[in-house]
Amino acid sequence: QPAADTWRCDGSLHPKQTKHPFDVARQGYVNLLPVQQKKSKTPGDSQASIEARQRFLAAGHYQPLQALLEQQMRQLLGQSDTAANWLDVGCGEGYYTQAMAQIDGIASLLAADISKPAVSTLAKANKAAGQLWYQQPKEGATQTAVYPLVTSAAHLPLRARSVMGISSIFSPILPEAFAKVLCDTGYLIIAKPDSQHLASMREALFDSVREHDSDKFLHELAPHFTLLAMHHVSTELSLAANDLADLMTMTPYAYRARSEKRQALLTAVEKASFKTEAKFVVYILQKKASI
Repeated sequence: QPAADTWRCDGSLHPKQTKHPFDVARQGYVNLLPVQQKKSKTPGDSQASIEARQRFLAAGHYQPLQALLEQQMRQLLGQSDTAANWLDVGCGEGYYTQAMAQIDGIASLLAADISKPAVSTLAKANKAAGQLWYQQPKEGATQTAVYPLVTSAAHLPLRARSVMGISSIFSPILPEAFAKVLCDTGYLIIAKPDSQHLASMREALFDSVREHDSDKFLHELAPHFTLLAMHHVSTELSLAANDLADLMTMTPYAYRARSEKRQALLTAVEKASFKTEAKFVVYILQKKASI
């Protein structure tokens, strides 16, 4: 039962009918992650990674992917006569979520991530924009209401069949968890790195490079979902040293590559911008109807 200051469960799923309260943080998010679901003290992306991603994405380097995702969602939502609930799982600091919030046809946009710093960053931006759920006018509202949630993708605190669509942008793929909360024939949009994504950067950082296998999870989704379409998008990048440093910090390459390799690459970029290509693949899937 959401409210501006405290959310309360109704106790119906608790053995003792306990009605747990969840305080709304001043930034505007709600922490629904139980301690037992944490695998570390601060799970998810670090503050440094979040800030690097903010700077890099704000520069527009991945805008073609953002535009493709927005276009695909508009097309799917345009097929429905009623406003939908949409879940952006692994939303991070909200670069793609912010674009989704501008799409007509979404009543409630649930922005979920296990990283509290990331969700806090997203919530502050949405609060400033007047888009949080408690900032919405009660009647005649046309603006999407955003619900920033700290939670585990594997244990989504959502009713079964309660959302029309899920987006997972570079985030976990959990077929059963997604199928459970999606309504029958609901949609799943997945974005992953495509083959040769940032190839020249990876070649500079590692002695051997293993190619992205973007399709490997499709067989796991097959029992629950039908693949409707695949879209590929790429963009040439010419990066100055600060942009390249942010790109490394926001990716797993930051800790997988040896420090001397990272420093050598950054030193080389001080003389000339670094060129690489970002390549992505987007999958559009639909939940199979219940039999």
